[in-house]
Amino acid sequence: MEQTAENNKAQTKVVVVNLDNKEELYKAYMPFLKNGGLFLPARGSFRLGQAVSLVLNLMAEPNKILVQAHVVWITPEEAHGQRIAGIGVQFTEANTSLRDKIERYLSGWLESERPTYTF
Repeated sequence: MEQTAENNKAQTKVVVVNLDNKEELYKAYMPFLKNGGLFLPARGSFRLGQAVSLVLNLMAEPNKILVQAHVVWITPEEAHGQRIAGIGVQFTEANTSLRDKIERYLSGWLESERPTYTF
């Protein structure tokens, strides 16, 4: 689902995210974060507060969406409860159009009790 490349100057990681179906988008979306966010299954070194540039391939969108975010959640490898290792990123800009777009794709699913990557 993701690939990373590190920009040594600013220590911002570029992460390519492919969310091409509703189930994956639902499991990854973090609606409880201000401006929205995503949980990204990932391995590697990330730290809380670290800047991340997302290149998001979202569902049927014809163009990639570029989003600035920062790490607000880390699930380490071998976490309790068989949780998937990865990071939660919060969108840093008040990008309501992206949040609204994601929530339109997830219409009727946001109140679901299906498990997600975070809860």
